[in-house]
Amino acid sequence: MTAQITVPNQYFTVEISSEKAPKIDGLLDDSIWSMVDWGSDFIEVFPDENTAPSEQTKFKILYDQKHLYIGLLALDTAPETITNRLSRRDGFEGDRMNVLIDSYHDLRTAFLFTVTAAGVRGDELITENGSDIDDSWNPIWTTKAQIISEGWSAEMKIPLSQLRFGDPDEQVWGLNVARNLFRANELSAWDRIPVGSAGWVSEAGELRGIKNIRPQKQLEIQPFTVAQLESYKAEAGNPYRDGRDSKINAGLDAKIGVTNDLTLDLTVNPDFGQVEADPAAIALDGFEIFNREQRPFFVENKNIFDYRFAGNRNNLFFSRRIGRSPQVYPPVDDVAYTNRPQNTTILGAAKFSGKTKNGWSIGVLESMTAKEYVEINNDGTVEKAEAEPFTNYFVGRVQKDMNDRNTFLGGMFTATNRSTSEATSELRKAAYSGGIDFKHQWKNRDYYIQTNFVLSRVEGSPEAIKATQENITHLFNRVDASHVEVDPNRTSLTGTGGLFEVGRVGGINWNFKAGFNWASPELELNDIGFLRRADQKFQFFDLSYNTAKPVSIFRDVTLRFKQFTTHDFEGNHIRTQYDFRSRLGFLNNWRMSIGLTHKPKIYQNTALRGGPRWRFSKENFKFLFINTDDRKNFNARVGAIHSQAEEDNFSFLKFELDLNYQPIKALNISISPEFETRPNKTQYVTQVDYNNSKRYILGTIDNQTLSASFRLNYTINPNLTIQYYAQPFISKGQFKDFKYVTDATANRLNDRFYAYNASQIDLIDDTYQVDDDADGLTDYNFNNPDFSFVQFNSNLVLRWEYIPGSELFLVWSQGTRANISTAEGLIDGFQTGILDQQPQNIFLIKATYRFIL
Repeated sequence: MTAQITVPNQYFTVEISSEKAPKIDGLLDDSIWSMVDWGSDFIEVFPDENTAPSEQTKFKILYDQKHLYIGLLALDTAPETITNRLSRRDGFEGDRMNVLIDSYHDLRTAFLFTVTAAGVRGDELITENGSDIDDSWNPIWTTKAQIISEGWSAEMKIPLSQLRFGDPDEQVWGLNVARNLFRANELSAWDRIPVGSAGWVSEAGELRGIKNIRPQKQLEIQPFTVAQLESYKAEAGNPYRDGRDSKINAGLDAKIGVTNDLTLDLTVNPDFGQVEADPAAIALDGFEIFNREQRPFFVENKNIFDYRFAGNRNNLFFSRRIGRSPQVYPPVDDVAYTNRPQNTTILGAAKFSGKTKNGWSIGVLESMTAKEYVEINNDGTVEKAEAEPFTNYFVGRVQKDMNDRNTFLGGMFTATNRSTSEATSELRKAAYSGGIDFKHQWKNRDYYIQTNFVLSRVEGSPEAIKATQENITHLFNRVDASHVEVDPNRTSLTGTGGLFEVGRVGGINWNFKAGFNWASPELELNDIGFLRRADQKFQFFDLSYNTAKPVSIFRDVTLRFKQFTTHDFEGNHIRTQYDFRSRLGFLNNWRMSIGLTHKPKIYQNTALRGGPRWRFSKENFKFLFINTDDRKNFNARVGAIHSQAEEDNFSFLKFELDLNYQPIKALNISISPEFETRPNKTQYVTQVDYNNSKRYILGTIDNQTLSASFRLNYTINPNLTIQYYAQPFISKGQFKDFKYVTDATANRLNDRFYAYNASQIDLIDDTYQVDDDADGLTDYNFNNPDFSFVQFNSNLVLRWEYIPGSELFLVWSQGTRANISTAEGLIDGFQTGILDQQPQNIFLIKATYRFIL
């Protein structure tokens, strides 16, 4: 079955003079509202689509030359049951109404304004027809809500300067109004969104009657100042760690409307002190840990610069590269003290972005980061060594809507240029990447085909390019690879990647996608993008089934089957995997997720860090999660993940628990503890030279990790909130039964390695001494790989938006990091590594003021 084509509803507004504008108090009692009719006759969207909703909703819209005014009325026969929980902006707690405005009228991009029954604002930027939602967008607008005898009502005042639109004499905008009836977990909308729609922006109705509005050229300037005090445990004799540091900083953000639909964002000397710390993690596989972007300047409108070309997180642009930690570690004597910056200073950045009336989406980003030094104090003699060169980053993105907005053609280009010197010659001097992407939809956007192609080139000294060839993303130094080899004289690398995919997204019940992607061995994006692994060809198939209506005890059911196979460019089989997923929603609003995965073939080119391709035994993976009704004041999510390989090669067991409690409407408390264990008989340890060859040494690891995330949100009013976040993290790994690789791809596990006997290996002074040939003499040694790592991060933030767009932050950040004895258990490690440590404390005051000119 295919989604039905429906004729969109139309709402006609009228212009008023600004002097007669309604007072924004949440009560629809201003006489000016009588100038327009109600928009009504809402239809249910979920769970029982195309039926009458439990409660009806109405709206009215007026405008003047500067603002859009929206009146909302949520009728309710039981107003005493309305849920009006307080939260900070974008909290979306309780009963709420959403207004979608597609002012481009491109049927795929929209602005979403939300108000809850408690008067909390929410605002989101929607792209890709609803599949990509950016809640970091924070326009300046006003709303109020009131619970009344008929239900609850709200008013919105949205400056036209916060929207983007063309300049025809009469505007035609996409419009939809939706309501979430919280107690029934029911969604209804003014314009029907049929089951199986390809998206929900394209299903909006139309707002008509806006005539002769003048272009709204926006100019906003937001200076900030920040004062910071840091305290920590002093280190005797270290001049850089005397127990206390302080600084005062200032900068500027600006937003300039170049045209009515294109905006220039600027930042000078940005500060991100109020950003939450990254979650702790241990990477035993050697790959970079991906952490999401949280810095406001880069988060806002990030969707415009998105270019995911091969699934997962592979992207031509990863903004966390800008301002990254300095990458060069100059040689330092053991007795010297160093002062090393944690991050590279961002001198300034600019973004030019928007979408024109002709369907052109444009994004340009330019940023510069400073040269950074490590200060080295060697017995009173102070010198500086370069740790990061001055660097310029550029990103350009363009996309064109064609064929009645059913076809899209775009491109992207990135450039990273470093002013490298002899001290930083290990870094690549220049890195360029580009791509072309295409997507076509047909049959009411039910079906699609998309493809993209990317090209990269990196340049640098022979030292830098050799390091690139040998890093874990590429591993040209693999001993068994005939299609790649390290060339120490190369000064550049050029690689390609891409995707071809066809699918259906508009089926009422059945949808699918299938295709393939690749990343050539030479592809390198990690100067300004993100690429986990090159040298891969990836085939995939994904089939899903969704119920269209509640059935039996279920509100909704989703079943999904996925399959993929990967090879390297030499044709070696890497992995085959089959996944079955099921998500069940019950009539009582509980949910359950179940998954089963079978991996009949698992090889890794990277497991031995340049050694031969390694085979793991067959693996079966399963999970089960249960969510209680999240509308309740107390709700929970509990689940377990378990994986087991044949021959007891490795296993994985993880327990997760999320508890959420809303004792009063202004306070929300949540805690999410996790425990996992990862035993593995063939965990990579190191490699050593022996008899003109390499020994790839493995060990049996017992790895256990315990962590928890705790959050407390107290909302005094929608513009004044207190938030607390804390995460203790403890991970311990103990090794035994060391061995070395003999036949990396043998069928049987025990044929893949030789295990040292007790007389061949001995631990002396935290170093393993190995007598490989059993002649009584040590042939090589390696460090004890045992670890026990403890970390604690917390943030307490008071945020006050004292006038629209201007904020005051009071922040207290606290953290500890420690390595403790592996003899201690996880709970004991919490005491030793966190409670017994003197934490680092950062106290910060940040004030911003937004001038609108």
